[in-house]
Amino acid sequence: MTTLAAASAWSQPFFHHALLAGTFIALASGLVGYFLVLRAQVFTGDALSHVAFTGAMAALAAGWDLRIGLFVGCVAVALLLAGVGRKGRADDVVIGSAFAWMLGLGSFFLTLYTTSRSGSADGNAGTSVLFGSIYGLGGGRTLAAVLIAAVVSLAVLGIARPLLFATVDENVAAARGVPVKALGLLFLVLVGVTAGEATQAVGSLLLLGLLAAPAGAALRLTDRPFQGLALAAGLAVAELWAGLAAAAWIPRCPPSFAIMAAATLVYAATYLRRPTIRRQPVAA
Repeated sequence: MTTLAAASAWSQPFFHHALLAGTFIALASGLVGYFLVLRAQVFTGDALSHVAFTGAMAALAAGWDLRIGLFVGCVAVALLLAGVGRKGRADDVVIGSAFAWMLGLGSFFLTLYTTSRSGSADGNAGTSVLFGSIYGLGGGRTLAAVLIAAVVSLAVLGIARPLLFATVDENVAAARGVPVKALGLLFLVLVGVTAGEATQAVGSLLLLGLLAAPAGAALRLTDRPFQGLALAAGLAVAELWAGLAAAAWIPRCPPSFAIMAAATLVYAATYLRRPTIRRQPVAA
């Protein structure tokens, strides 16, 4: 019975859309997440997951497409955090101060949306934002997700070498003419765009896992930066594929949960490997 259900799911257009969009979203998340972990900015990614929820609820409460709120909110707050931080890096004190407030604001917009006429047509919108709705992506949204994720991936690869240099030793990088703050700002914009896009796949609550778990596993498996970058992207894509396959085999299993379960298992498995002497990544 399970085999028949899986075969039926795999043949459906919604599954093809989820697989295509999810692959590119995971690719972008793995690439961005590698630098997010390497630069010790995981807390920023956690904050943006709350912003994604708040932005989406604000857009819905105003009667707009929730993707407007996702992208505008995540990018705007990412720039704000970088602007008040040091050399384009968000300050943990600033993030912590805004953390709970953003979630509370999201709850306010959710209440506003669900008690308005606009919210009566789709009472599950808040749940979709929190836990993802990758099976709900149509052809147009799938194409948009692929294009956005492809642009983010190319941008990360384009700035990878100078960003790595600025990450390893920002003072020396600045002395050699690397625009450290501009790179930091650009990187956080890419994090914001990725957060907005990935929320549609795994939801704002689980967003951090897709950004951090594959990258964390890659950093435990290799200390060579560009191998780690490729490994983080590959693991993210493989984990998304595994999650979608598990959700197809087990119809009651939400795809976002299955994706995060695969990511968590892979990260946990890295602890079974004998630890190696870690070296500081080098830019060259």
